[in-house]
Amino acid sequence: MRDQGSTPADLVREVYLGGAPKLTTDLTALEAAARAVMTPEAVGYVLGDAGTGDTGQANRRAYARRELVPRMLRGAARRDLSVTLLGQRLPSPVLLAPIAAQTVVHPEGELATVRAAASVDVPFVLSTGSSHSLEDVAAVAGAGPRWFQLYWPSDRTVAESLVRRAEASGYTAIVLTVDAPTFGYRPTDLDHGYLPFLRGHGIANFTSDPAFQAGLPEGGSVVGHWARVFANPSLDWDDLPWLRKVTSLPILLKGVLHPADARRALDLGAIDGVVVSNHGGRQLDGTVAAFDALPAVRAAVGDDVPVLVDSGIRTGSDVLKALASGADAVLYGRPYVYGLALDGQDGVAHVLRCLLADLDLAMALAGCPSTADITSDLLR
Repeated sequence: MRDQGSTPADLVREVYLGGAPKLTTDLTALEAAARAVMTPEAVGYVLGDAGTGDTGQANRRAYARRELVPRMLRGAARRDLSVTLLGQRLPSPVLLAPIAAQTVVHPEGELATVRAAASVDVPFVLSTGSSHSLEDVAAVAGAGPRWFQLYWPSDRTVAESLVRRAEASGYTAIVLTVDAPTFGYRPTDLDHGYLPFLRGHGIANFTSDPAFQAGLPEGGSVVGHWARVFANPSLDWDDLPWLRKVTSLPILLKGVLHPADARRALDLGAIDGVVVSNHGGRQLDGTVAAFDALPAVRAAVGDDVPVLVDSGIRTGSDVLKALASGADAVLYGRPYVYGLALDGQDGVAHVLRCLLADLDLAMALAGCPSTADITSDLLR
């Protein structure tokens, strides 16, 4: 936990006084460093995008196209990075995005990640496809808020069991991912003939689930049963009210790009917020950049509905731009996995401290003493 009197930007002074850190502070250089330590299969899985990779590149281009127009003399000596989300006050507008099968880059996987997140007060969103069970992750997660991301299985009894387990383990929101009814066409994984789940990574929440185990055919393959249950391409809007009846936790719909989808989800009365996302470019190649879709989704749902965004965010300035475009918070993805690959728990903590320091300084330099001061007139 961060000291009450400290600020994220204190990292800069620590580095200057203490010498060069073990890992780079350039959040855009982590990918190249991580490539050097990961197996070819892990590189393909973590870095690989769908199709030509155009959507992944578009996510970064979208942030580069929008420029900040900072304001001066705004009294930003100290910044308040906190935001209120789903009734909770969070120390910053950053949460860790759900990323599956993290043991492909480090044996501790999600356990190392969630401990690092707790050390810097960043909430963690656990993937259904985690390599450690949601109970084991909760046991080391600390007291901070944590959410559970749900890939809705084709077996409703398994879906309900996962949600009930998340509730019982202290997860405080459900993030229903809807942009992955099936895996995207990912040439890097296909060329390696590699899917981590078929090698035992990322299926712990299923192998530990009583409903999943009850449905396992006698003498059947666990991985084969997982393959039958995990994907759910038949999921449609009529299913959402059922999930609302299963849980009283807030539900966020992740994978929304079209404003009409965001509006329809709200009109059903089944969700509490949306996450604008194209799955980091890993699902449908050629889709709109998530950042470009954000303003229209915000306009469709109004000012009072929580809207988060992911896909393509790398730096503190990116977070600033996302908030100025209408997001309440961001989900931060691949860079923390690079930190995990490079130095385990300490690597994740380093990446998050760098991001928060960058955001803290970006707010000071843009003339934003608090997140409430981050408005659309900062962008051109």
